[in-house]
Amino acid sequence: MRLTVDQQRCIGSGQCVMAAPDVFGQCEEEGHVLLHDPGPAEERRAAVSRAATGCPVQAITISQK
Repeated sequence: MRLTVDQQRCIGSGQCVMAAPDVFGQCEEEGHVLLHDPGPAEERRAAVSRAATGCPVQAITISQK
């Protein structure tokens, strides 16, 4: 799977970080999402899906490689 995040849409709610902290982080200064792992292993799919669906502004996109 391949992840992308739209920094312009991100409002810094942190839902992604709570769902998958090994994949997502949060910028301390600006609050927006940081993508630590744009190609997480398949076993992370459930957590990454929760992060994407939990994003209030749909800033996370999951696609196939």
